Amino acid sequence: MSALLEVEDLRVAYGKVEAVKGVTFSVAEGEVVTLIGTNGAGKTTTLHTLSGLLKPAAGRVRFRGEDLAGLPAHRVVALGLAHSPEGRHIFPRLTVEENLLLGAYLRKDAPGIAEDVERAYELFPRLRERRTQAAGTLSGGEQQMLAMGRALMCRPTLLMLDEPSMGLSPIMMRKIMDTVAELKRTGTTVLLVEQNARAALALADRAYVMETGRIVLEGTGAELMDDESVRKAYLGED
Repeated sequence: MSALLEVEDLRVAYGKVEAVKGVTFSVAEGEVVTLIGTNGAGKTTTLHTLSGLLKPAAGRVRFRGEDLAGLPAHRVVALGLAHSPEGRHIFPRLTVEENLLLGAYLRKDAPGIAEDVERAYELFPRLRERRTQAAGTLSGGEQQMLAMGRALMCRPTLLMLDEPSMGLSPIMMRKIMDTVAELKRTGTTVLLVEQNARAALALADRAYVMETGRIVLEGTGAELMDDESVRKAYLGED
C-alpha cells in the first residue's frame, strides 16, 4: 500500500513550549492507523497541525504527495483530508441536517451532496429521526455521530477522528467503532486518536504510542495489544 499521509520530524510549539517533538509516522491508503497515549501526549496537537489549524515549527507533512505546510484549513479539506475534532464542535442552534450540509460547504454538486446526506443517515439512522431537531438537543453519542457525518460530507480520502468515544456509554462507543470499521470497508482511510486503547488497537492495522510529544512505540494493532508495556500502561493489566 502506498503512503497517503507522510509526517516527518514534525515539531509544534505553543510559544516556547514544544508540544510535538519530532514525530514521524505514515498512513497508507485503506488503513486504520491509531495514535494512543495519555492526555498531554501531543495527539490532538498533531491532528490540529495536519488539518491546518496550527502551523508546525519544523518538519514536513505530505498528503497525496502534496506538501501541506502553510496551507489553511479549508485548502486541506479541499485536498481530501477531513477532521472530526475532539469535543464534536457541532453548531447547536442549527438542525441536524443543516450541520451536515455545512460539511459540504466547499462542494457545488447538489445531487452528490444530497446523496451523501442520505449516506450519513444510513450510517447513523438516529440522525435521520432527528434531522429537523436542533443539534444542541442531541445526546453526546448523537452529537458524535453528527460530527462524524459532517466530516464525511466533504468525501474525504482520509478521515481524522479525535477521541470519538470520549464520554460515551459502552453501547454507543461500540456503535462508533463499528462505524469506523464500516468506513474502512467502504474505502475511507482513517487516522484515529483514541484514549480507549483496547478498542482502538483492536480496530487498527497499525498503531503508534505517543508520550510527551514523541512516538515511543509502533507496530501493528495486534503487536501493540500484546506488548507488555502497552498492556500495563494503557490496557489496565498488571
